[in-house]
Amino acid sequence: MVEKVYPMTVEGKEKLEQELEELKTVKRGEIIERIKIARGFGDLSENSEYESAKDEQAFVEGRITTLENMIRFAQIIDNDGVDNDEVSLGKKVTFVEQPDGDEEEYTIVGSAESDPFSGKISNDSPIAQALIGKKVGEEVTIQTPGGDMLVKITKVAQA
Repeated sequence: MVEKVYPMTVEGKEKLEQELEELKTVKRGEIIERIKIARGFGDLSENSEYESAKDEQAFVEGRITTLENMIRFAQIIDNDGVDNDEVSLGKKVTFVEQPDGDEEEYTIVGSAESDPFSGKISNDSPIAQALIGKKVGEEVTIQTPGGDMLVKITKVAQA
C-alpha cells in the first residue's frame, strides 16, 4: 500500500509538530480531567458534560493520528533545481488580474499547511495548478468555479 506524501515547507512541518505536542501534552490531560469531573455527576446516560468531553476526546485523538501520519510522510519542498523566477511549491507569487485588476500575492504550499486567509494556498488549488511552472511576465488563464480569470505574473520569490 502506497502512503500519501505531504509536501510542505520546513516551517509547515514545525508548526504541525508543535500542534501535535500541544495536543499530546496539554489537551489530552485537560480532556481526561473533564471526563473525571463529568463522571462525578452521576448517571452517564444523561450526562451531557460527559458526552461532550468524550466527543472532544475522539476529535483530539483523531487529529493526533492525522498529524502523526502527515509528519511521518512529510516531504520537505526543495527548490534547488527551479529557476528563481519560476512558480513552484514553497514560493511566493504575485500576479495582477488582467486587464486592470488588483494585485494578489500567495505562497504556494502543500495541502497540509494551506491557509487561504493568511495567503497560503494549496498546490492542489485551481490557482496554484495554473501557476506552477510559469514564469514572471507570463499571462495565465486560471479556471475557477466563478469563471476564467486572466492574470499576469509580476513577481516570484522564495517564501
